[in-house]
Amino acid sequence: MAGPSEIEWTDVTWNPVAGCTLASSGCSNCYAMRMAARLQAMGHLKYLGTTRKSGDRYVWTGKVNIDEASLSAPLEWRKPKRIFVNSMSDLFHPDVPSDFIRRVWEVMLQSTHHHFQILTKRPERMSTMFDSGILKTSANIWLGTSVENADVADRVKHLSRIKNSTLFISFEPLVGPITDLNLRGIHWAIVGGESGPRARPMEEAWVERLFEMCRRDDVAFFFKQWGGRNKKATGRHLHGRTYDEFPLTLETCA
Repeated sequence: MAGPSEIEWTDVTWNPVAGCTLASSGCSNCYAMRMAARLQAMGHLKYLGTTRKSGDRYVWTGKVNIDEASLSAPLEWRKPKRIFVNSMSDLFHPDVPSDFIRRVWEVMLQSTHHHFQILTKRPERMSTMFDSGILKTSANIWLGTSVENADVADRVKHLSRIKNSTLFISFEPLVGPITDLNLRGIHWAIVGGESGPRARPMEEAWVERLFEMCRRDDVAFFFKQWGGRNKKATGRHLHGRTYDEFPLTLETCA
């Protein structure tokens, strides 16, 4: 599954992997589970076996499918794009073979006209693969991790071990307060509330505190949404305006 995205901070999604496992509380209402269930029901082989019915909703089974056919997609896109890698999975899920991750990386290294945005809830595996030399940094590959509350704030330490890269954090869905976090060395923060039928509320004070930390540590701030059952109704204004900041590398290299 690759194509135009409605996600405000990217242009297209690219999914060489499908399927996942719940990693922490931020995964509870994952939109990708709902979408994967629909695609599975429509007969898409890529999503076969990735979800199951649990009560009145679908959840991940833990099955991860590799999609060899999608590997070449970015090479075929001539116009430069921001590409969100694996919106329907996690490239660093333990069941994704290291050799396949390396092959995904080779495609990104060849596609220097694009900016790739990799978001993982497993930054410890990602940083270990850099330490071992399996992966190498590149100006067009941005590396990120998700931090939905203070319980998983240690993910930032694993991410920060990777040097010479544009690093970012997605504080979405923000389901709890984060009172203090060292963001020095981080280049970009995305903040947003949970959306959908089971959305948990996000408090304004949580957003304000993250905004203060970003300004303190010189981190580009992108406010994605307030969320809720109807995210269009709640909008994405903060302080009476939108915040659509990106890392400096995008402005200078695009």
